[in-house]
Amino acid sequence: MTTTVHRDLANRLRARFRGTLLRPGEEGYAEARRVWNGAIDRHPALIARCAGADDVQEAIRFAREHDLPVAVRGGGHSVLGYGVRDGGLVIDLSGLKSVTIDPVRRTARAAAGLTWAEFDLAAQRHGLATTGGTISSTGIAGVTLGGGFGHLLRRHGLTVDNLRGADVVTADGERVRADADLLWGLRGGGGNFGVVTAFEYDLHPVGPLVLGGPIFWPLDQAARVLRFLNDFAPTAPDELSVVLLAAPAPPMPFLPADRYGTPVLGLLPVWCGDLAEGARVLAPLRGTGTPIGDLVRPVPYRSIQSMLDLSAPAGTASYWRSRRLPALTGAVADLITAFVTSMTSPFSLVNGWVIGGAASRVAPEATAVGARAPGFELRLIANWRPGDPDPGRHRAWVRDGWDRLGPHSDGQYATFLSDEGPDGVRAAYGDRLARLTALKQRFDPENVFHLNPNIRPGKGEIR
Repeated sequence: MTTTVHRDLANRLRARFRGTLLRPGEEGYAEARRVWNGAIDRHPALIARCAGADDVQEAIRFAREHDLPVAVRGGGHSVLGYGVRDGGLVIDLSGLKSVTIDPVRRTARAAAGLTWAEFDLAAQRHGLATTGGTISSTGIAGVTLGGGFGHLLRRHGLTVDNLRGADVVTADGERVRADADLLWGLRGGGGNFGVVTAFEYDLHPVGPLVLGGPIFWPLDQAARVLRFLNDFAPTAPDELSVVLLAAPAPPMPFLPADRYGTPVLGLLPVWCGDLAEGARVLAPLRGTGTPIGDLVRPVPYRSIQSMLDLSAPAGTASYWRSRRLPALTGAVADLITAFVTSMTSPFSLVNGWVIGGAASRVAPEATAVGARAPGFELRLIANWRPGDPDPGRHRAWVRDGWDRLGPHSDGQYATFLSDEGPDGVRAAYGDRLARLTALKQRFDPENVFHLNPNIRPGKGEIR
C-alpha cells in the first residue's frame, strides 16, 4: 500500500475521528511509534491517537474495512513491543487519562491510557491504592490484563483480584460492559478479547507512609539470605511484600563506592501496615548476614511505587523470560549467583517476587490467572544499549538461564510471558485454556487482537 493511498484512507477516517491520526513522515509520528523497549523499531502505517471510546470503535472498524493489522498501545511497556506493528494500525490509548475516585465506596474508574504514577497520584490523595505496577511509567491496562503483580499483592491480591468492571470495544467495533464471563477472561487473559477503554477497581486504605526500601548484601552471602527468605516468606504477615533483585550494585549514595558495579543480592521489602509492627517483623531479615546497605525507612507509598524505575529506563533494549518456583532451594540460590556473574551486560538483572498471602488465597477458578500457590516468581531480564553489535548474546543469557531454572519450576505466569509462543501460553493457562479459547471464539473469532500472548479462537479445545 503506497503512502498516497494511506493519505486517502487516513482522510476517510479523519472525517469521523476526534483524536489525532499520524502517518509516516508527519509531525509527531516518530515519537508516537516509539515504545519503552529500545530493541523495538517498527513503522506502522497509521497511528490513531484516540480521544475516547468512540475513536477506538472507529479505528477498529476502519482497520477491518481495509485489512490493516491492529496493534493496541496503552503504556507501551510490552517487552515484545505488542503496542506497535509494521504496516499496521496502532490504536493508541495513551491520551485516555480520566480517573474518578470514590473515597466512600473505595472504588476507582480509570481510563486505559493512565500510567500507574497517574493512577496512584489520584488514589493517594484519598489515602487509597490498589495493587499496581512497580515501574511508575507502566500503563495500567497491560499490567491489569496480564494479572498484575505489585507491592500490595500479599495484602490485597493481584491487580485482577481488585478488578470489578471493565468497558470494552470488541473486534466488531461494539462497545460492551464486560459480563461475568468476559470479566473472568480479562482477569489475566490479556488483550485477547477486545480493547478495554476503562477499568473499575476496588481500593484499599494504604499509607500515605509505608515501611520499605532496598537492602543489599555481597553476592557471597546470597545463599544465606535466600535460605532465610525461603523459610521466612511462607509465614510472613500479609502486610509484607518482598521483591528480589540480583545485579551489579547500582551507584547509589547509601552503598560503599568501592562496591559499585560488583555483583550483589538485593531485597526490597515493603510493609503496608502499622510501622512499629513492621519494624519488628523486618528486624530478622535486616539482621541476616552483613548488609552493605540498608535503606529501609518510612516513605510515601508513591515513592515506593517509583523506586524501581531506574531498573527499566525507557529506550533501553530489553528481553526477559520468567519461571514460577515453589521454593528458593540451595540449587536455585547457586543458579542466581551464576546468572549474576555471567551477565553479558552491566544493566541486566535477576528480578523476582515473593508470592503468598491474599494473592494465594484466591480460588484458582476465580480468574484466568489461576492458582498462585505460595512460592516465588523469578525473571531474568537482559538490558543493553540499542545499537549493540551483538544483541543475541544478551538474549542467549536469558534463554540459557531460563532453561537451567526449568527443573526447579512448576510453571509460569502469563503476565511475564515473552516469546515462548504457544507452548508458553499453554504452560501459563493450563486447564483454563479451554474456557479462554471458547471466550475468544465468542468475542474475537477472527483473531483481530493477536499481538499478545495469543489465545486462538476455538470451541473449547486446547491447541
